[in-house]
Amino acid sequence: MIPFSVLDLAPIVEGGTASDSFRNTLDLAQHAERWGFRRYWLAEHHNIPGIASAATAVVIAHVAAGTSTIRVGAGGVMLPNHAPLVIAEQFGTLAALHPGRIDLGLGRAPGSDRRTAHALRRDLDSSAEQFPQDVVELRNYFREAVPGGINAVPGAGLEVPMWILGSSLFGAQLAAALGLPYAFASHFAPDALDQALAVYRARYQPSEQWPEPYAMACVNVAAADSDAEARRVFTSMQQSFVNLRRNVPGLLPPPVEPEALDWTPLERQGVEHALAESFVGTVDTVTAGLRRFLERTRVDELMVNGQIFDHAARLRSFELTAQVRERLAA
Repeated sequence: MIPFSVLDLAPIVEGGTASDSFRNTLDLAQHAERWGFRRYWLAEHHNIPGIASAATAVVIAHVAAGTSTIRVGAGGVMLPNHAPLVIAEQFGTLAALHPGRIDLGLGRAPGSDRRTAHALRRDLDSSAEQFPQDVVELRNYFREAVPGGINAVPGAGLEVPMWILGSSLFGAQLAAALGLPYAFASHFAPDALDQALAVYRARYQPSEQWPEPYAMACVNVAAADSDAEARRVFTSMQQSFVNLRRNVPGLLPPPVEPEALDWTPLERQGVEHALAESFVGTVDTVTAGLRRFLERTRVDELMVNGQIFDHAARLRSFELTAQVRERLAA
């Protein structure tokens, strides 16, 4: 059975608060654990009103403390925003609190715009260029402590699993060269997915932790008891993407009927392209779509993103997605 995992952007919905978001995040994680999902990842974004997971390590601690078996991690930490030692200490602390359950996915993008990156006290261009060296430095902090050296306390010796995240060939090449697992962000940037997976597998250099390549892809799923209802709940994500493209990001909007979506033909084309790896419908519909996706990509694990306005509908979507996983296994 291919493992399914959850990506949670900790959405703040219209009429809701960050506190509501964190309660919903923990509730979804607890359900995901019962439904057999392998991981629960949260993503670092800054200055986006509808995403509450900016302090990613803090939210991971909240979720890990409220669950017991599911792996919890970052999908990801945007390393250009941080000193590697600080991230090693944060995730070393998490791993000490929750042994064997913490993942650290690393991204090269800032998770923000240029002004926000400067507010984070980072030089956007040089920090991104430094990403491969920062990954190596960070990995070294998780190895055994060196007497007289600079050590992550806690962190040294914990071997926290590190992943490279990406949406281009750069991340695939880096993950392959370092012998690390690779997660592709096909839920919003699908263009290079097939090529990146091919490059990653062809160039993979085995490491002690990961003797074989291990690839995961993230997709969007909006599942419901009818195709019509699934298409309706999916409109919240579509509206959110339109707002991002208009440079007016906001809270996650309530769903509308699909024919009532307010977008121009050009905006519709752009959003549908960005969200091409989205699977919307009943269990039957989503199963058929994901079967084709998995046969094409041969990924080792699937991560599911579901930006759905109503929390009960979101829970139902992931519950049905767990049923899809069972059908695919059969």
